[in-house]
Amino acid sequence: MSLHPQAEAYLKLLPAGLATPSLELTPELIAEMRAMDAFAEQRGPIVPLPLVRDDVATGVPVRIYRPQDGDHALPAIVYFHGGGWVFGDVDRNEALGRDLAVRNGAVVISVDYRLAPDHPFPAAADDGWSVVKDVFARPEAYQVDPERIAVYGDSAGGNVAAVAAWQARDAGLRLAHQVLVYPVVDVAMDTESYRTYATGFGLGAGEMAWFIAQYGGDPADPRLAPARLADKAGLAPATVITAECDPLCDEGEAYASQLAAAGVPVEVRRYDGAIHGFFGLPGFFDQAIEAREYAAARLKEAFR
Repeated sequence: MSLHPQAEAYLKLLPAGLATPSLELTPELIAEMRAMDAFAEQRGPIVPLPLVRDDVATGVPVRIYRPQDGDHALPAIVYFHGGGWVFGDVDRNEALGRDLAVRNGAVVISVDYRLAPDHPFPAAADDGWSVVKDVFARPEAYQVDPERIAVYGDSAGGNVAAVAAWQARDAGLRLAHQVLVYPVVDVAMDTESYRTYATGFGLGAGEMAWFIAQYGGDPADPRLAPARLADKAGLAPATVITAECDPLCDEGEAYASQLAAAGVPVEVRRYDGAIHGFFGLPGFFDQAIEAREYAAARLKEAFR
């Protein structure tokens, strides 16, 4: 293992107390941390778009980004942000939502799912599935092609996306693709990457344990741990992106292997020397742009 030089530089800049949320965080401190964003400038430019609007999908707030003028149907990406089910929102991911729309030529529906511990398991999963169902049920309201709908998520958002993917399959709804960026797909925390990168690499094992405790749920429930889903045959084709120096690396790659074993078309790409969170910070990491371009190429192929 060798940290990428940009990852090394980033870790040196990370303010104390921001890399590792305290296990004693009070509701007031959680609210304060939700309101702050020390890395807003590194999340990328706010690219102008013909249409950006807030809406509500079956009770769940969403923000919709359209990269082209007109009302013709475009492919759709239902995007779920990361943040350990506790942090993050559509505002913090504004730059990424716009970037995904432009880079993929798709309408992006960014989901403001409910956060723990205020709204524990399965609130995030329920909200994610509600929005996906709504996009399929009312494609004209989103100006999207119902034959070209994908789910996309990073970290805890990758968890919500993976859960929505199997729920779509079980409901008879055909997703074109699923993009899972260093997803949480199990909560056993027993992999080699959890041991190797437990501390000192940004997101640590202690922080993940705290996040999982805030969200709650039964570790055997596939709505929490999609890796525990008994039958993965027929799930949407997948792209799985992992970071080498990340506790979640091994479980993401194991999930890709499970999908492949079930006959699901899948590609997995590991970014060497990268740490958890790199994907959302193109101002720090060249690999963020590389990964977004790779995922866009995969999605464009799926949408064709």
